[in-house]
Amino acid sequence: MIEISKASDSETTTIGNNLEAFNRAAVGEIEYSPVWLAAHDESGALVGGFLGTVYLGWFAIDVLWVTEAHRRRGIGAALLDAAEAEAVRLGAKAAYLDTFEWQARDFYAARGYQEFGRLEAFPEGRWRAFMRKKLTPAS
Repeated sequence: MIEISKASDSETTTIGNNLEAFNRAAVGEIEYSPVWLAAHDESGALVGGFLGTVYLGWFAIDVLWVTEAHRRRGIGAALLDAAEAEAVRLGAKAAYLDTFEWQARDFYAARGYQEFGRLEAFPEGRWRAFMRKKLTPAS
């Protein structure tokens, strides 16, 4: 009989390592290249940032954030443009992301991202959209 229990820290490391080994057997070594950017105002304060990763020819967009006081000034677009350019330099051919209903679906759509899936009731009464875009050197 198999017993299911909460995994310890060392077990989670082992589980992750085993999945990575399985994936390497299927596609070879997987290189992960982070794309991390920060935007600062004239005083040096952090007003926005970007976190993403290039791997397997794709650019995973995890976080694009701008302080509320600095939104709608082109900072988000500048961060995304710079991030996409770096991702292309690192070998990405396409990008993907997910965004919630109250976040930035229209922002990404205006920049060429297309919705390819949606989870309704995530959370209840809202949705979560999944988007992608082909990248080119001029993205």
